[in-house]
Amino acid sequence: MQNSTEKWEGGFTLVELLIAMALALVVITSLSSAFISQRKTYGVQEQICEMMQGTRATMDIISREVKMAGYDPTGAGIVGIPYSATQLEIRADLNGDGDTADPNETIIYTENGGKIERQDGVGTPVTLAENIPSGTFGFTYWEGDGATEVELPANEGNIRQVDITITARTSKPDPGYGLNSGYRNYTLSSYVTPRNLGL
Repeated sequence: MQNSTEKWEGGFTLVELLIAMALALVVITSLSSAFISQRKTYGVQEQICEMMQGTRATMDIISREVKMAGYDPTGAGIVGIPYSATQLEIRADLNGDGDTADPNETIIYTENGGKIERQDGVGTPVTLAENIPSGTFGFTYWEGDGATEVELPANEGNIRQVDITITARTSKPDPGYGLNSGYRNYTLSSYVTPRNLGL
């Protein structure tokens, strides 16, 4: 017969407790590393998405307004796209009064300090896009044949098409990306033919 006064005391030994803690620490470290990695990847993808959407929206606005260039219902001889190497200017007589001095009839797009700005002829500049590296908002003017470039202000009356290029970059560098100092870039081009300039 067993002695009824003997009791088995359940529990963990110190060695078992240390092993369990070590295993728990390994699991927690693995989970936190995976979480940090996923969070970083999500942050990078969010920046890329923001950059691409902003660039597309800006290009859409500019292209839409360039298509209206030269609207001249009174036949006043408006130059729809005056030549400039530093800014993209669009003119249209939207209210049919024979001039382009009213709101939204003269629009100027410029790249200024890492931003693309839109200025109504009578208003203050409004930022359309940010994180634009210097010199990456460009436009080339073409004649109706699409092969002859207009390169002088004296020939601005021959402008029939505009090739617009925008390059944007992410707002923050990605340390894991080895190019462009860690910044990811996105370039978008659009070839626009304003319907009011005629071919």
